[in-house]
Amino acid sequence: MRVSKATAAQNRRRILTAAARLFLEQAIDGTGVDAITKAAGLTHGAFYSQFESKEAVVAEAVRLAIDESRQAFERSSKDGKNGKALASIVAAYLARSHRDSPGNGCVVAALGADIARQPKRVRAAFTKALKEVLEILTGLVPGGTASRRYDDALTLFSGMVGALILARAVSEESLSRRILETAANRLRADDN
Repeated sequence: MRVSKATAAQNRRRILTAAARLFLEQAIDGTGVDAITKAAGLTHGAFYSQFESKEAVVAEAVRLAIDESRQAFERSSKDGKNGKALASIVAAYLARSHRDSPGNGCVVAALGADIARQPKRVRAAFTKALKEVLEILTGLVPGGTASRRYDDALTLFSGMVGALILARAVSEESLSRRILETAANRLRADDN
């Protein structure tokens, strides 16, 4: 039985959403097509009617996850002047709620090391989306030339990602909170 274009589009979105969440929670290599189809409530046939391979779904799911982060940054950037918007982005990114929700969080922090070992197609999708996030941050970073603001945005985002990774990795809640709070305070101070 053929499915309508609307149903096919819905199925595609369900697969991508489930795949993105599972990749962020369990890593790319730790997530198989079986788990993706089960989480999406679909069959293997539905999966393969939308994607020719797991690699194809990885590339699109990574793009979807980074797009969601970019949209969150864009929403935060509407909080007013650049300093206030940057402070809002840093605070949200380095919040305990973000630390505790890797399946709904930043793909860079959750999968950065995994992405480095993926095929070029996946890395290209990641690179393109990351550049878009950096452009948003560049537009918010104060002062200097465009090149200097881009470098500052790159430094800021690298610090945010590193702090989130460390906060998730340690076994002591007090140290994890300290990493988040210290990094947030220092990174916000650097922006003023």
